[in-house]
Amino acid sequence: MSISLKRIQAIFIKDYKEFSRNYGISVTLIIPIVFAFLFRGAGSSSEAIAFLLNCSFVILTCLAQACLIAEEKERNTLRSLMMTPATTTDVLIGKSALVFVMSGVVLAVVTYILGYEPASMWAYVTALFISTILYTAIGTICGLFSKTLLEASLTILPVATIFAGAPWGAQLVNDYPIFKVLDYLPSSQLVHLLSISSADYSMGELLKPLLIILLWAIVLTIVSVFLYERRLKDE
Repeated sequence: MSISLKRIQAIFIKDYKEFSRNYGISVTLIIPIVFAFLFRGAGSSSEAIAFLLNCSFVILTCLAQACLIAEEKERNTLRSLMMTPATTTDVLIGKSALVFVMSGVVLAVVTYILGYEPASMWAYVTALFISTILYTAIGTICGLFSKTLLEASLTILPVATIFAGAPWGAQLVNDYPIFKVLDYLPSSQLVHLLSISSADYSMGELLKPLLIILLWAIVLTIVSVFLYERRLKDE
């Protein structure tokens, strides 16, 4: 499938202009940074950074992406965008590029504020990269199921409950074995990755959570593409 950088750039610039005018969505950039300053007293503990990162992915990455998609639908411009010469890949990459850049910058700032030093920098950066793709896909799915910005804001509530809360739900496995499944969610795997000690770790310990997160990202990205193309055919 061909990819047009000019079309992707045009969509990126369009989203940037719309995002900068929407102060309600733009405030999502500040929330993770504010929380980082509040959590600064907890030091650079893996628990603090894992909680903040998981919340940031929901509050910033997922919500912003869902709102950008839903705003197109609310203004009845998504259909027009679908009918342009831009391919599905062009549109989805273009619609995701702004959120991806914003998430990367904010997460870097959050990491710096907390003074967190991971056991493996490459594994940490890779996990954030894959997770950003994953939550962008989730945001796209939420946006496609929403007709307005308000609906988009509400659709991420289940995401916040399930994904952000999974690491704590997984701790109930001793009392309720059914909660073991929560341990395989990407947010729980991110916690496992960040809890690895820098003093002594193996490559296998790093690769296992990364591969699980990657699998989630691939599946959800495929689902988001399928739903987008299905909407194109339905309309």
